[in-house]
Amino acid sequence: MPASQENKIAGRIAFTYPAFVFYQIARFFVVASTEMQSVAVGWQVYDITHRAFDLGLVGLCQFLPGITLFLVSGNVADRFNRRNLLMLCYAGFATCSGLLLYLSHRETPSVPMIYAVLVLLGVVRSFSGPVSRALLPQLVPEEHFANAVTWHSTVFQVATILGPSIGGLVYAAFRGPSAVYATALSSAGIAVCCSTLIRPKLIARVREPINLSTVLAGLRYITKQKVILGSISLDLFAVLLGGAVALLPVYAREILHTGPWGLGLLRTAPGVGAAAMAILLAYRPLRGHVGATMLVCVGGFGVFTIVFGISRNLILSLMALMLVGASDMVSVVIRVTLLQLMTPDQMRGRVNAVDMVFIGASNELGQFESGLTASWFGTVPAVILGGIGTLVVTALWAFGFPELRRADKLTSTGN
Repeated sequence: MPASQENKIAGRIAFTYPAFVFYQIARFFVVASTEMQSVAVGWQVYDITHRAFDLGLVGLCQFLPGITLFLVSGNVADRFNRRNLLMLCYAGFATCSGLLLYLSHRETPSVPMIYAVLVLLGVVRSFSGPVSRALLPQLVPEEHFANAVTWHSTVFQVATILGPSIGGLVYAAFRGPSAVYATALSSAGIAVCCSTLIRPKLIARVREPINLSTVLAGLRYITKQKVILGSISLDLFAVLLGGAVALLPVYAREILHTGPWGLGLLRTAPGVGAAAMAILLAYRPLRGHVGATMLVCVGGFGVFTIVFGISRNLILSLMALMLVGASDMVSVVIRVTLLQLMTPDQMRGRVNAVDMVFIGASNELGQFESGLTASWFGTVPAVILGGIGTLVVTALWAFGFPELRRADKLTSTGN
């Protein structure tokens, strides 16, 4: 077989496993569902209230359940059949879409009721995240896991590209959120159906007693593994400060002067950059110096966030957001691969639950932080200050976590 053909097969080796294929199809539809829905929710809430702070509350409503339930969700993922749990979570996403669809048909949309549904959505996400992440290593052999993580991220980014685009276009075409929520409901339904076809490799797990020690085991494990702690805490603070997603409706409407279609493009741009980088990493995987590479890319995330913040041109803004997504993708692949390979299977649910709290804090709490700082200082200064904060965090972590800085390869030991 020619070397070029072997490289192509090696680049997509994870898709030779049917369980991984069905898992990714289901995940694509559920992510697309939530992404198109998020565009509709953001535009609808801002259209009703015209306050950036209320966009921050959209993120806070989805974050609070995760930080409240992460100890419970992690233990559930380690105790019960993960495939069945995933099916239930996807059904929960469909239920939330249905509730938003119902609320959109009311004569006077209620923002507090929308927030209530978003809290329920946060509850579902608090369980689906650890379960989905813990299930992934059961779908492919360890030697192909890095490739699986790369394509796992690629599928996610493709969904984040199409989801917001579809959401924005459907919102504009039908002049309201109802059609978006209906499309999201259908997409989540497809995810439920596909999840029934996943056949993961069964791994024997020790039945641990339910006590405070086992509940907190994931948190203790992360604090002892400095490479893992450094990587996920770096992502937490960098994205917490540098995330500008919550303010995109303001940029689309008041700074770049576009409509819902422009918001869809802005929400899509980071996914385009991330997907392109993920595909590149699938065929040209990282060979060494992964810790230093992660630090450099997180710094790039901050730089490109600043560029987006000062831009008044739609094309430049889209390019900056694509580079933000590409930089973030490198750190995501490194972080997720190290975390999964360095964690025993019987603890993956609890460890991933802690990681999902970090991710939720960086994303949803970051949206609240962006909305709050925008209400204090203005939208543009908030984004620029966030990018500067990301650069400061990167420098501090480079010196504060030498184990992360010296991490060389994506292996079970991180070196």
